[in-house]
Amino acid sequence: MLGKQLPKVEQMLRDAHDDLLAFTGFPVAHWKKIWSTNPLERLNKEVKRRTDVVGVFPNPAALLRLAGAVLVEAHDECQVTAERRYLSEHSMAQLAKKTNHENEEVAKPELMTA
Repeated sequence: MLGKQLPKVEQMLRDAHDDLLAFTGFPVAHWKKIWSTNPLERLNKEVKRRTDVVGVFPNPAALLRLAGAVLVEAHDECQVTAERRYLSEHSMAQLAKKTNHENEEVAKPELMTA
């Protein structure tokens, strides 16, 4: 259907098939978190909040230092707060397990057909 109206877009999507469906290699429980932008939006909101407090920066380097400090702080917080991990240790352990493919909770081939 898309090919009739936009053949170049259809071809681009077909060429990017593997990249677009890369998340299907993860357990189904991870999918919503993988394609969500909530953590990124939360981080951007925190950077904006901190920069709004300062108001006017004397130069671009000052802005970069503050934004970098916010990012470092967020990284450190993620490293320390294991109980609030975005993807739990248990669910990440599913990725390391090499079990037979019938019992894995991953995408079924019919979900990935073009």
